[in-house]
Amino acid sequence: MDENVIGVYESSAANELTSEFVDTIHLALDQNETAEAKNLAQSLHYADLADLLENLAHAQRQELVEALRSDFDPNVLAELDDTVRERVIDQLGLSQVAEVVAGLDTDDALEVVEELEPQEQREILESLPVGERALIEEGLSYPEDSAGRLMQRDVVAVPLHWSVGQAIDYMRDTENLPTDFFDIFLVDPRHNPVGTVPLSRVMRTRREIDLTQVMRKHIKIVPGTMDQEEVAFLFRQRDLISAPVVDESNRLVGVITVDDIVDVIHEEHEEDIMRLAGVGEADDLYSAVIDTMKSRFSWLLIHLVAAIIAAYVISFFAGTIEEMVALAVLMPIVAAMGGTASAQTLTVAVRALAMKELTMANAYRTIGKEVAVGVLNGVIFAVLIGAVTWGWYGSPALGGVIGLSIIINLIVAGFVGSSLPILLQRLGYDPAVASSAFLTSITDVVGFYVFLGLAASLLL
Repeated sequence: MDENVIGVYESSAANELTSEFVDTIHLALDQNETAEAKNLAQSLHYADLADLLENLAHAQRQELVEALRSDFDPNVLAELDDTVRERVIDQLGLSQVAEVVAGLDTDDALEVVEELEPQEQREILESLPVGERALIEEGLSYPEDSAGRLMQRDVVAVPLHWSVGQAIDYMRDTENLPTDFFDIFLVDPRHNPVGTVPLSRVMRTRREIDLTQVMRKHIKIVPGTMDQEEVAFLFRQRDLISAPVVDESNRLVGVITVDDIVDVIHEEHEEDIMRLAGVGEADDLYSAVIDTMKSRFSWLLIHLVAAIIAAYVISFFAGTIEEMVALAVLMPIVAAMGGTASAQTLTVAVRALAMKELTMANAYRTIGKEVAVGVLNGVIFAVLIGAVTWGWYGSPALGGVIGLSIIINLIVAGFVGSSLPILLQRLGYDPAVASSAFLTSITDVVGFYVFLGLAASLLL
């Protein structure tokens, strides 16, 4: 391998994961120059190194992980995709994974441990220091995807009666504080949070001033059992940098910071997109073929049932279609327009529900708006499609039938697309999971039935 090429990359203290860099890593591994690949990989930020491991083929990933084994950065494990992380953990072995977990912040350590099998969790926890093991076990006691799983246990909390100078001296003299933090939490004798002081205020205030004089009194406290989606919404609404987390006794047990919320927003966004497409959580870019097949099979089966129902409706009008073949040609237009309109409405509704913008208070107004949009778009497209059909087949009556069908189907699409997610949420189901499959069935069946029914009644 060209030493000059390697020298260019090594001259930078922290490289970026460009396509040229990845190609250089591939070349080094292909030529069995593992030491050079290791040096290049170690020059990356841990997040970029995680991306690199995800981009490598399985055999090359194993080779690079083996080279990095003795100097494996704990933070890389927390940044990996779940599927890739599982493979890396299998390769490193539980004993080394325990050492890696011990080097992580408690929230990142919990993220790694919670994905393991129960037996593996026990082995990892037994290998950890008692204090860190207790913190992770406490985190595991909270519900999945809750604030308790998300929070960092290391928190800077000081007594309510302290001065600014006492707080500064405490932060300077105490070694086991979090590496990065934004706020100091003031607690009463029962360890209940009563206020927060941003570090910027501490640094700008004279030492003799009491912390109570510069603290924020109106803080938003997060219960440990709160769903992480609710926490993300709270951060967005209040423009928070950090928030205290309390247990059932209102005692301060941890803190959630904005970097954790960025991860939550990404996860929830990805999850909603996957579910809207009928793809399971286990289905990602790095999953095995069989796992991917299984995660998609159930949704494909639901859509097959929906297609069979639509075909069954069409079979009622087999004689009508035989007498007027043009109906078979035009049917896909009605179904496609209804499906597209319903998908638009559904996407807006599911997003609004996730962002807490669509509630029962404005549900009727939202549904009414979508129906009105369906009427207006239906009329416009009815004129366009009706005119095209008239010119195509020379039949104004056929143009009128398909135009009227389009209007009805777009109205149904607007109504069902906006109301179905609300109904599913009220019934306790995730609207992103269930809406798309049901919606396709409804618009297809209604579209075919209305179009063919009108044709049978008015044209034949």
